[in-house]
Amino acid sequence: MHISEGVLSAPVLIAGAVLSAGGVAIGLRKMSYDKIPQVAVLTSAFFVASLIHVPIGPSSTHLVLNGLLGILLGWMAFPSILVALSLQALLFQFGGFTVLGVNTLIMAFPALVAYLFFSPLVKKTSIPMVSAGGFLAGMTGIVFGALLVAFALISTGESFRNLAKVIIIAHIPVMIIEGIVTAFCVLFLKRVKPEILEVSQ
Repeated sequence: MHISEGVLSAPVLIAGAVLSAGGVAIGLRKMSYDKIPQVAVLTSAFFVASLIHVPIGPSSTHLVLNGLLGILLGWMAFPSILVALSLQALLFQFGGFTVLGVNTLIMAFPALVAYLFFSPLVKKTSIPMVSAGGFLAGMTGIVFGALLVAFALISTGESFRNLAKVIIIAHIPVMIIEGIVTAFCVLFLKRVKPEILEVSQ
């Protein structure tokens, strides 16, 4: 879901940077010292998961795990994703620094949505409810991310409309895979470390 540099218009870049900065500021305020190791581990998982990507025009498709980050980190997903994307831009030239704000918003806002809507489900004792919460959180991260990519491209120019449709369609299988992976991760954590799913951010 990285958007490359030189594609988006200045208003879209500025709006993305401002909104991401707000999210990062809130996330940092909610990050206590004892949360830093957990955020660091999940940032690493996000970094590795999105290294293997398939280019689609000025964007790409890959596993993201932003739904899982949202469930586990809440608002702290914003600084976590910002750090991972910064390292990817610096080390591998994925995305870029001028689009860092937009790319952070594209992946972190869906993580926050997943947290707000599905965190209560993964806190249940019922295994089917926990599984459903994890699956829906994973899907939501990709669905909203793909929609935000499409919106950013169309906001830049109508010539990107067809490409935006292709990006959404290309992410349909990723939505399902991400949902399954997130559900398994949440079930595993529920079994071995359930307290990690109980903390509110």
